[in-house]
Amino acid sequence: MKKEKILKLFEEKKALLKGHFLLSSGLHSDTYLQSALVLQYPDLAGKLARLIVHKLTRSKIDTVVSPALGGIVIGQEVARVLGCRAIFTEREEGKMTLRRGFQIKKEEKVLVVEDVITTGGSTQEVINVVKNAGGKIVAVGCLVDRSGGQVKFDYSLISLLKLKIKNYQSQRCLLCKKNIPLVKPGSRIAAKNAELSQRTQKI
Repeated sequence: MKKEKILKLFEEKKALLKGHFLLSSGLHSDTYLQSALVLQYPDLAGKLARLIVHKLTRSKIDTVVSPALGGIVIGQEVARVLGCRAIFTEREEGKMTLRRGFQIKKEEKVLVVEDVITTGGSTQEVINVVKNAGGKIVAVGCLVDRSGGQVKFDYSLISLLKLKIKNYQSQRCLLCKKNIPLVKPGSRIAAKNAELSQRTQKI
């Protein structure tokens, strides 16, 4: 599956959204990739997982680790292809951590898998969790790198699609200046719209 076909797949499943979005990183953007709308179809999730695995070197992987919530489905599918286990990290009091009895053994070979990478912040947090547990990271994989290749880790980054999408700091957002309603994907947030209104009044 070529990059153009993957992009078309996101478009067909209405997973490539245009508007004014609040990203999990806190940045604003005119584009949002709702990968869950693609991954809700197991056959498509499986195909995309196989493409990620196909790009891996021949290194042995013991465990796939993904951040909740977005990375869980693709992480599970990648692990299915690899024939290894899949676990995920969660935030507890704002800090990324392993819960639910999940453990990583010392020197365990780990592949970190995300759905979409923007700034790489949450992915780096997962990397830190793995390293602190004594795991050995082999690589990082994702469906979409929306930084266009700008995000760098200490490990090779495998992505099926690279998109250079413009992001804005909330204080300097051109979309806010145009009074375009701010949306957190999945729901409109009254508090954020109020914040938007106050901010635009100051600009």
